[in-house]
Amino acid sequence: MPEAAEKFETAMSVWKKWQEAPWGRLRYAIAEANLARHCKELTDGPLRVLDLAGGDGGDAVRLAARGHHVTIVDYAPAMLAAAAERAAAGGLTDLITCVDADVNALPADLACGEFDVVLCHNLLQYADDVRHTIAASLAPLRPGGLFSVMAINRHSAPLTVAVREMDLTAAVAALETDQARTRMFDSALTLHTAEEITRHLGDLGCQDVHHYGIRNVCDYITDDARKHDPAFYNDLERLELALTARHPYMHTARLFQLTARKHEK
Repeated sequence: MPEAAEKFETAMSVWKKWQEAPWGRLRYAIAEANLARHCKELTDGPLRVLDLAGGDGGDAVRLAARGHHVTIVDYAPAMLAAAAERAAAGGLTDLITCVDADVNALPADLACGEFDVVLCHNLLQYADDVRHTIAASLAPLRPGGLFSVMAINRHSAPLTVAVREMDLTAAVAALETDQARTRMFDSALTLHTAEEITRHLGDLGCQDVHHYGIRNVCDYITDDARKHDPAFYNDLERLELALTARHPYMHTARLFQLTARKHEK
């Protein structure tokens, strides 16, 4: 098992708590809403979706609940087992398939250019060669299909350190580096910007790129306890939905999400 996969295995319980927390719920809810507006344009019927590095199915179960067929690819067996459990609990087993594989070495039957939608969410910050990973992620997508990529926003790093840690020296330092670290998975990260990834998408033949911000304000509200209040959370989600595609807020959101179409030959 790759070293990175072992780290993900040991962090499973922490990861589940994070997903259930307000900031985790927002990450999935806003991404789902952004995908929904574009998926409607593809077809009226069920879509074939490939969720790369899909982990325990956070995105997949939401899309399967809408009637789509989702294949989750991940190289952490514990994550895939958790995804299968979530699918069974939601009565979605027939709509979710789990595949143990590396995104950069996909089985031939997946990298065949027949999927309507491909998700590449929260993978790029772990990639050694981001352009290669994007190209590998686009290979399974049919011409005209929808590609969605999400990553930690480098522009948010100085703000996050300044607001949440009150460490202004570290915030200045964060302006000059693309390197960071995740405590949850004890892994080094390379941070990217939406502008950088948009250029890669264009070079790789994508078009009609849309830029969204995920958690535009949540991470800059330091009272985390209040976010657990249902009424406050509902207001926060409504605000995040209103801001997700609105300039200039997406540029400093904690995460960026880009959707694009694969060029039709």
